[in-house]
Amino acid sequence: MPVDSVPFANPTLPKLWLLRHGETLWSRSGQYTGLTDLRLTDLGEEQAASAKPALADVKFDLVLTSPLQRARRTAELAGFPNAEVEPLAHEWDYGDYEGINSADIRRDNPSYLIWSDGVPNGETLDQVAARADQIIARVLAPMEDGDTARNVLLVAHGHFLRIVAARWLELAPVEGRHFVLGTAKVCTLGWDKRTPAIEQWGL
Repeated sequence: MPVDSVPFANPTLPKLWLLRHGETLWSRSGQYTGLTDLRLTDLGEEQAASAKPALADVKFDLVLTSPLQRARRTAELAGFPNAEVEPLAHEWDYGDYEGINSADIRRDNPSYLIWSDGVPNGETLDQVAARADQIIARVLAPMEDGDTARNVLLVAHGHFLRIVAARWLELAPVEGRHFVLGTAKVCTLGWDKRTPAIEQWGL
């Protein structure tokens, strides 16, 4: 369903579009990939390019990308080579769990869940959420010409974008655990009248 035809969508308020980067070797294997600056695989490049049609008809007032190359390359292949690098949009810093598969962690700790247990010597969930909140505040703030941006695209990472979605909905960041987001998938965060809402998820 086209976004403009979503029931009760509010065309006068800004929308935040999310695009997760394409596949990397570690996203394929399930390893936590925070600040390690991996490139896209060949499949990841194809995935990033395949997101272009879902975004091609949207006029974006602002396009932001994580500073990590997997996101920047995804933005480029999706049709946004001049995306502005947003330093706050990097993935969760996984600390000692960087490069580790969560299945391996659960072999020693069967009940482990990153959303509740966190990561040793990395960012806390609240720290990641604080970065997400700053980006959302920027999206909702008036632009230099006094207008509020109609459409903003954020190209970033799986865990981070799930937390952005939770915070857009005014939920606790832990509720990001409910939003599954595959590589190179497109989502739109908007409004039900004046209530923050998900207009589409994971195209």
